[in-house]
Amino acid sequence: MVDSFRCGYAALIGRPNTGKSTLLNRILGQKISITSRRPQTTRHRVLGIKTTDSAQLIYVDTPGIHDFEGRAMNRHLNRAAGSVLMDVDVIVFLVDGLRWTADDELVLSKLATVKCPVILAVN
Repeated sequence: MVDSFRCGYAALIGRPNTGKSTLLNRILGQKISITSRRPQTTRHRVLGIKTTDSAQLIYVDTPGIHDFEGRAMNRHLNRAAGSVLMDVDVIVFLVDGLRWTADDELVLSKLATVKCPVILAVN
């Protein structure tokens, strides 16, 4: 008998304040990632694990990617989010359905080089 249990990594990527942490909390059914209306609330990668009878998915909540890199903190946040892109099995690109910004374009350009599938999620 072949074991059909599967496991994988999924990154939640997008510009600041698109709802990445809220989505993760909703998927997991509990609050593990802090949320607020304030941009850049998530400052480090947050891992959340969802296990079912047939699969285990490790979600990686990332800081929002944005164009303003004038401050050291902003550069750190962008590096933290960008470093995840090559280490996952699938990427969920979360966007705000009401407006598309230059930061969304920046994220999209970073996703052009990844080898894994990318899912567009509109909030």
